Amino acid sequence: MILLDGKKVSNEIIENIKNEIKKLNVILNFAIIWVGNDESSKIYVNNKIKKCEYVGIKTTLYHLDENTKEEEVLELISKLNKDKKINGILLQSPVPKQINIIKCFNAIDFQKDIDGFSNVSMGNLVLGKPYHVSCTPKGIMKLLNYYQIDLNGKNVCLINRSNIVGKPLFYLLIAQNATVTMCHSKTVNLAKITKAADIVITAVGKPNFIKANMIKKNAIVIDVGISRVDGKIKGDVEFEKVAKKASYITPVPGGIGPMTIAMVLENILETVKEQDNG
Repeated sequence: MILLDGKKVSNEIIENIKNEIKKLNVILNFAIIWVGNDESSKIYVNNKIKKCEYVGIKTTLYHLDENTKEEEVLELISKLNKDKKINGILLQSPVPKQINIIKCFNAIDFQKDIDGFSNVSMGNLVLGKPYHVSCTPKGIMKLLNYYQIDLNGKNVCLINRSNIVGKPLFYLLIAQNATVTMCHSKTVNLAKITKAADIVITAVGKPNFIKANMIKKNAIVIDVGISRVDGKIKGDVEFEKVAKKASYITPVPGGIGPMTIAMVLENILETVKEQDNG
């Protein structure tokens, strides 16, 4: 079994980004909008800011009150869209219930849409001409590529249909000639599908959801799930038992999480290049 070490790979990517930014000798400005006080978001936002500072990206955090109106968020996005000094914008999710997050995602200029969640960004991805790709799916693809895992003709079971992970990842996988079965909470006899898959990618958020008897020998297992159990972070996969059957597997933590952060930085850097070219 080979461990797909997202922490190691992301550190290499981050060092390369840091060196490239230094060579470009440009000032990069990144805006993060965080509405409310969600504890998980606090961790994610702090991690993004910390990594941005490390590579030389100046980050401005707009931390808005829990009761902030949707109109105020849209007004801020419009202001940042018009600001030529801002290279990228990210709206941290989740947002309070009074805010329509899809509407806000779509308000972000697609050239500054670091998360790739807007209709334009998603549409470009479907057409095979992505401008910015959602960071978690992009991170998964980067990790597979780093370990030279060929997707051509592989049967992939993807257990997630969200706009953040499942849908963009589906199109990235088929672009690499994989045959993808997208599963979800209504899928009948999930184990039958996972057992037939060469690669199982799960983002359910249920600890120990994927058990050893659900995968075939030498399958590749990508765990995107995150849950907290007794103060510890757990993935969807029953790691110790599944690892004995898998040929490759991601740990949690230390797998896809660090790759996601690295892709945020990469997307900011790509945005600068594209804006300069434009």
